[in-house]
Amino acid sequence: MRTEFVMALTDINCDWSGDPPRYRCYVNDELFTERTWIWTENYLEEQLQILAKPGEYQIRYELVDTGHAKLTANNFRITLGSATVDQTGCVTIQESDYENA
Repeated sequence: MRTEFVMALTDINCDWSGDPPRYRCYVNDELFTERTWIWTENYLEEQLQILAKPGEYQIRYELVDTGHAKLTANNFRITLGSATVDQTGCVTIQESDYENA
């Protein structure tokens, strides 16, 4: 079974006070990114590029600094590739119909 390329987009927002909080994004248990949230009036469109075999993959966001911040992730969507995603972040990658030349 070959790998498929998928791009997933998620809207991330963080309400915080004090020092800028850090958050992490995982796909299943693989760390994809860790960022420091520096914005106060904006949200972030987080784009993930996933190269994986067909199957189910869970996108998960978590705060590293939990004492003074609240992180929300919503509007999960697929922008490229043969996949679907639900609003809990569960990505289902399907095998594409095209053949390599």
